[in-house]
Amino acid sequence: MSDLKANVQETKNGFHVEGYEKIEYDFTFVDGVFEIGNPNLANCFQGRVLAVTDKNVYNLYGSKMDKYFKHYGLKLKVHQTSIGEKAKTIETFLEIADSMTEFGIMRKENVLVVGGGLLTDVAGFACAAYRRNTNFIRVPTTLIGLIDASVSIKVAVNYGRYKNRLGAYHAPLHTFLDFTFLRTLPTAQVRNGFAELIKISSCSHLLVFDLLDEFCEELIGSKFGRIEGSRVDIRRVADVINREGIYEMLKLESPNLHEIRLDRVIAYGHTWSPMHELIPDTPMRHGHAISVDMAFTATLAKQRGLLSDGEHRRLLTLFSRAGLSIDHPQFNDEILDKGTAAILKTRDGLLRLPVPNPLGSCTFLSDVSVQELKDALKKHKEIVKTYPRGGAGIEAYVDSSDTGYTDLETENLAVEKAAKDVDSTMDPNEANGYTNGCNILPEADSDVENYSNQYPLDMSEIPVGGPPNGIKAQA
Repeated sequence: MSDLKANVQETKNGFHVEGYEKIEYDFTFVDGVFEIGNPNLANCFQGRVLAVTDKNVYNLYGSKMDKYFKHYGLKLKVHQTSIGEKAKTIETFLEIADSMTEFGIMRKENVLVVGGGLLTDVAGFACAAYRRNTNFIRVPTTLIGLIDASVSIKVAVNYGRYKNRLGAYHAPLHTFLDFTFLRTLPTAQVRNGFAELIKISSCSHLLVFDLLDEFCEELIGSKFGRIEGSRVDIRRVADVINREGIYEMLKLESPNLHEIRLDRVIAYGHTWSPMHELIPDTPMRHGHAISVDMAFTATLAKQRGLLSDGEHRRLLTLFSRAGLSIDHPQFNDEILDKGTAAILKTRDGLLRLPVPNPLGSCTFLSDVSVQELKDALKKHKEIVKTYPRGGAGIEAYVDSSDTGYTDLETENLAVEKAAKDVDSTMDPNEANGYTNGCNILPEADSDVENYSNQYPLDMSEIPVGGPPNGIKAQA
């Protein structure tokens, strides 16, 4: 929701217009967003709903969505699309716009967008462009969507071989953060999102980095404590990581929603990574691409004396333990030059390279020469050879779950069982729409209690009776 205040003044030769726009939008943590007992999402609509969703998401959750909206007397129409980095195009954007026209979307009516970060990017852009401003409600379903794409108000499509070249700044009215979707998310996509948590924590939140480092394998293996039989302490650690990570990114982004300032902490890992996502015949997944970028940048920081040897080793080891890539065979001097030239245009002629200095903090570099970059890349190539798999990641390249052209028939057979288990494993108390999305260390035990004592969180804003169930962003 926005509120624009402006005034107009006459000048000697014309007029001067000055305006200030207040932007506010909400995030609500909820387990079981499509559970009948949770009316929060239904309350965002009147009479009918146009939902834009990924085909694979609808295959898994379509029945639950149908029953949910029917229960609340809302007529549901669904636009299904297959979306991936190479299908994140203006054609997909136009297909969504066509569905909005066929539906007869009203000027102030909300569109429901359910899917991963790629889908919310494209559908959000369609909403931004349709009548120049159509409201939407966002329900992210992947780890990247939940902890990274959900934070930004940027929406876009790729154009040519350029990532996010056409887009806008358009905030959803409300984002529902439901981490139970991770139960049916392929492990490769959990790993994919893990990279974004390393990104924000290594540059801005040491507590989260420490937790990722301590519980790396358990978090990925249990899908952040969401699969059946997960340890209670891992679930609690995951909830702290997710909430604190999202909150930290919101605090960094909210004062700069329209990217007026180009020195951005959350751009760590996003300098050369687009070259690994769009140019190769078989692109890297986003999480792996930014991990290669972050690892190389960390090596440059070490060469500069901004990261100690121990911090550098700890960071690269965490990437490797998570199964994330720290190098790519095509990452050579030519790709380095092309990526640098492209990002200089985006960052208005300066490199503005975010680097951890030290871990948990960030410094920006613009005085890096071409030769220094090439020397650092050469050194990085030598270092990664000493790591498991020679620096290669696990399931690092896109497949039918990413391309947007092929449905995940084989994967869905395995995932559908998990989807069926959602009903049987859902605690009735989880579907209340309130505090259960990200509890902050309630009744902590095991290793988690040690962390809560060592790194006490700011509890001053937590209401009596339980932790907050959401976050409000305002700028």
